[in-house]
Amino acid sequence: MNDKKVLNAFKSKSWNAIKTSDSWQIFKIMSEFVDGFESLSKIGPCVSVFGSARTKKNNKYYKMAEEIAFMLTNKGYGIITGGGPGIMEAANKGAQKGGGKSVGLNIELPFEQMPNKYIDSDKLIDFDYFFIRKMMFVKYAQGFIVLPGGVGTLDELFEAITLIQTQKIGKFPIILVGKNYWSGLIDWIINIMLKKEKNISKNDLLLFSIVDTPSEAVKIIVEFYNKYTLQPNF
Repeated sequence: MNDKKVLNAFKSKSWNAIKTSDSWQIFKIMSEFVDGFESLSKIGPCVSVFGSARTKKNNKYYKMAEEIAFMLTNKGYGIITGGGPGIMEAANKGAQKGGGKSVGLNIELPFEQMPNKYIDSDKLIDFDYFFIRKMMFVKYAQGFIVLPGGVGTLDELFEAITLIQTQKIGKFPIILVGKNYWSGLIDWIINIMLKKEKNISKNDLLLFSIVDTPSEAVKIIVEFYNKYTLQPNF
């Protein structure tokens, strides 16, 4: 229902028209869940890679994302990204270069995000809803590798930490890449959230790791799953 129809409904007190529109939206939401589940349920072990869509090809983090993805595919993992440019493109490029599965969970945005060219043609899934897309990242990935990014990257990072902290999902590796980039945030978490305000516990700091090289990031994933069985997270 567009804004004009909503306004007219309010003016005429046609509350049922608004409720009916909201109810029908459920079917769109359900269809996105079904498409996501059916496309990803047999994808095999994967790692989700996050980072800024604005990162240029000559940026060191673009190159690191590509290398991380390439190394992970050589270890038998597929790569899941948000499907866009920047870090996402780099990770899909590395996966394709390594001959591994290259998945893109694209989101329709007002300023139009076009999927990058390194996604496997049968593994590109489009979403309207962020919350469904984020659930797919968590459910079908066995780890998160987070390179420098903006608010969207932070959103995905902290949602995963929250789900593990509250035991809504099992623990899996969450790896921040780039100590210089993340150090200010980590210092604030330790000094303000933990020590000053006591809003988290020391154990919460164990829910993620910080590294500086692609080999360190891949090593954490590999060593973690030498101990645990790979499976979806819900």
